Amino acid sequence: MKKEPALPVASNVAAGHLVEASLARKCWPCGCFHDALRSLDTSLPELGWPVVLSDAIRGGKEKLTERRYDCLGCEVCYPALALNALSEEEGAVSLEPCPTDLPKAQEGWPPLPGDYRVLRYQAPVAVCTLSDIRLFETLSKSAGTGLSIIGTLHTENLGIERIITNVLGNPHIRFLIVCGADSRQSVGHLPGQSLVSLMSAGLDEKGKINGALGKRPILKNIGRDAVEHFRNVITLLDMRGVENQDEILARIRECTTRNPGRSDPFPSLPTIEVLTGDLPARMVPDPAGYFVVYPDPARKKLVVEHYQNNGRLNKVITGMDPAEITTTAIKYRLVSRLDHAAYLGQELARAEASLFSGSRYVQDRAPESLFTSSNGTGACQCVETCTES
Repeated sequence: MKKEPALPVASNVAAGHLVEASLARKCWPCGCFHDALRSLDTSLPELGWPVVLSDAIRGGKEKLTERRYDCLGCEVCYPALALNALSEEEGAVSLEPCPTDLPKAQEGWPPLPGDYRVLRYQAPVAVCTLSDIRLFETLSKSAGTGLSIIGTLHTENLGIERIITNVLGNPHIRFLIVCGADSRQSVGHLPGQSLVSLMSAGLDEKGKINGALGKRPILKNIGRDAVEHFRNVITLLDMRGVENQDEILARIRECTTRNPGRSDPFPSLPTIEVLTGDLPARMVPDPAGYFVVYPDPARKKLVVEHYQNNGRLNKVITGMDPAEITTTAIKYRLVSRLDHAAYLGQELARAEASLFSGSRYVQDRAPESLFTSSNGTGACQCVETCTES
């Protein structure tokens, strides 16, 4: 005789709620009922559910109609009550997020930063809109509970590596929809085509994506084992060129409906140390001297004056953009410290922005701006607009 599994009380309670849902016509096309029955299927115990619950599940499946909405926000939600009853009984079933719940962050996921928006950790679908920012914004606001994370993709190497790492960091994700226009086709990056090729053909012995047409479709920062796990557990839906929001949302709902449940976690994702930026209390003066930056609105140019540390003007550099200035400063060895080079780049970017916006630019006093002068007064040697201390 087959041994009945435990959970008799919880099973009876859950079965009762499922029967109520089966009798309510509004539940038949509702995502709450669809998702609850799928959760019960994916959480099936080794011995199976008790007969009373199995019968209720089977009866509920017979009543399901085409999914028309994710959730009606009913005051009493019978499918949710059924799952709650079983979840409280020693976690017999894994609850999926309710559409009316606010998204919750999952500590440590995604492991890498990027141009994405996280919605629900337990949802099964990730969406990549390639270069389409508008599509990214609209879908992230209206995709319902099935969407876990949505982002863009602009490169066929680092960008794809980031997608693989972040998707594998969440075993609930089982589908990746690639949509929107492929990015920067004029210079040959084609990351969407490269991603689709990776899923269909994998990598060659040198780490190059087989069949990819991009300029540099070589993955150097992620192992072949991770790529193969990604290909095995993720189903990719190629919707490149599709920008119709309703069509994409329908595919998200379709994937959510046929969600196979969470995959086996990938055991050895690379751990990248994330450092918090800070500034030292006092920066060391650059032996090469210091810079004064200002924009020239009349000529639409940037002007940089280089001074020796004794206060004598040494060089004047003009250019149309920050890259011209910094390249010239490095060429003539006017900067010898990386922190001073970073400061110069920061101020040139601000000055360039003022040229286009017409706003007033005042050079920011750098951390190294107050030095002890030869006469011990602590005069500001970096920015002419500073007040001497």
